[in-house]
Amino acid sequence: MIAMVKGILMEKGEGEAVVMTSGGLGLRMMCSMNTLSGLQQAGSECTLYTHMNVREDAMELFGFLKREERDMFRRLISVSGIGPKSALAILGSMPLSDLRLAILTGDANALSRAPGIGKKTAQRLSLELKDKLAQDALSGGVSMDDIVITADVDAPVQDAVSEAMLALKSLGYTPQEAANALKGVKGQADTPDELIKLALRHMAQMG
Repeated sequence: MIAMVKGILMEKGEGEAVVMTSGGLGLRMMCSMNTLSGLQQAGSECTLYTHMNVREDAMELFGFLKREERDMFRRLISVSGIGPKSALAILGSMPLSDLRLAILTGDANALSRAPGIGKKTAQRLSLELKDKLAQDALSGGVSMDDIVITADVDAPVQDAVSEAMLALKSLGYTPQEAANALKGVKGQADTPDELIKLALRHMAQMG
């Protein structure tokens, strides 16, 4: 399997880019709008992480500037009813951090802004990926010590704070930053999405 392509960007168009490798092989890759906007002008060197999709009638290569975007693409196509083209549309509809947040908080309105994604599909997407993304965040180093701030609250609220902690961690904040932000808004909300919004606003004000 082709894991990565490094070469010269020959051209980029609507939804695709062509990269010439050092061996003289030109590879056409389908890309999200985020990746295409991040690529420089034709003639520049680039490196793209790739995913190959093999069908009975075609072999498709997808390219991504960031490994994290490729990983999210693979998560998306694992959802029933989400094909590669729909996954690219979802990736291109918002920044990756916003997409993670929308999935973790079950924000079907944000997810359904992607072309071809209805409310039911958006809800199913969040339902199937929410726990997987939360587990990814846990694997990244969130421990029970990071959510000690929930020790003196009721179980439902504790679950909400724990979920908010995981979401903030998946957005790139350190456990300490996320914990401090949630401490700063403790008692102001009892649902994950509201806690996350308040915590993000709190960090913006503190910054």
